[in-house]
Amino acid sequence: MADMDKLAVLVNTFGSSLISVGREVGLSVALNKSQVSQGVKVANICAASLIGIVGSGVQGTAIIMLNSEGFEAVVTAMSGGMITPSTSDSVAMSVVGELSNMVSGRALIQAALPGVDVTPPQLLAGDNIRNVPNQAPGIKCFTLPFALQPAGTLYLVLSFSAE
Repeated sequence: MADMDKLAVLVNTFGSSLISVGREVGLSVALNKSQVSQGVKVANICAASLIGIVGSGVQGTAIIMLNSEGFEAVVTAMSGGMITPSTSDSVAMSVVGELSNMVSGRALIQAALPGVDVTPPQLLAGDNIRNVPNQAPGIKCFTLPFALQPAGTLYLVLSFSAE
């Protein structure tokens, strides 16, 4: 599979996996297609979960980044309202890590790329978290913004280097 084909497959499968996993956990997720962009375009992030993607022919990261309303929507939906959304609570933050595990696992199964695996999620919390993309040649970054209901934004930031 050519490098650009591999990247297109990864971006598409991660996006569709986020929508289907979101639906399964009771999260209303809609891709803002007009705002999909190359590079990193996020704002007002308070929580993030980063997963490394490593293996034969591809390396990169998949990061779920949430604003405060998005964080609240994800934690509430995935816990059935049993966990209070607070970025200082490790259990609430682990919900975001679990979402990134579920999305990454499904995406890599759908992409059917042999020998590719994920790292455990790294969780980040704070005011205005931002992602500084690697500027090395051959690395491509994409931001897929999703609107959450009842409120909030989830950004799926993908960065890949296909060998």
